Amino acid sequence: MVIGYTTGVYDLFHIGHLNLFKNAKGMCDKLIVGVTVDELVQYKGKNAMIPFEDRIELVRSCKYVDAAVPQQDMDKLTACKKLGASYLFVGDDWYGTDKWKKYESEFEQEGIKIVYFPYTKGISSTKISSALGAVRKDDLHEFK
Repeated sequence: MVIGYTTGVYDLFHIGHLNLFKNAKGMCDKLIVGVTVDELVQYKGKNAMIPFEDRIELVRSCKYVDAAVPQQDMDKLTACKKLGASYLFVGDDWYGTDKWKKYESEFEQEGIKIVYFPYTKGISSTKISSALGAVRKDDLHEFK
């Protein structure tokens, strides 16, 4: 059985997340998704709009996802080894960076392949959050 793994915050779930899961599931028998816990999101200097318990349930409910697990830290290699994953799926914005070139050799030594998927153009949780902020700001002006 081929196991694949990917991780993310999955705040403001959108079509880009769904595309990632769909593409990843097409390359493995079992797709396990790590959902970043609220404490780790905060460590990265952000705050999730949707609480962890809700985010993991949304991910778990996706038909392409076989299991969703908490992502407690940034150590993806240890997670892959623990879960028996043959593939780690990530966005192509990391491709070619020094950090990920190093990861590629570390993962390869463990027999795990990193697969880069293209981001869905024009969509991100950050863009959605910004758009919501702008709409809410406009709504406040309307009621004054």
